Amino acid sequence: MIVVTTENITGYRVIEVKGQAFGLIVRSRGLGGNIMAGLRSLVGGEIHEYTAMLEDARKQAIDRLVKNATEMGANAVVMMRFDSSEIGQNMSEVLAYGTAIIIEKE
Repeated sequence: MIVVTTENITGYRVIEVKGQAFGLIVRSRGLGGNIMAGLRSLVGGEIHEYTAMLEDARKQAIDRLVKNATEMGANAVVMMRFDSSEIGQNMSEVLAYGTAIIIEKE
């Protein structure tokens, strides 16, 4: 599955637009991670625990996006974007979304 942030894929033409596809994940940092992150925030700088969690969440959101697009019969996703928000004080939502399409080589 080709997933791109652009509107077009060079060397391919769109045969059919299947519609909006998405992958959603909500993650929470455990108590130990929250304590370590809290201590790091006192000193300043990158909070590696949260960086790793959000990086993993983005990868899982893309995997779910690909699964959703595949179930729709698509073989590519264009205009892929991320959206994220906080739920409560220690949960993060990550959404990957785009347009599922069928493409073929030109």
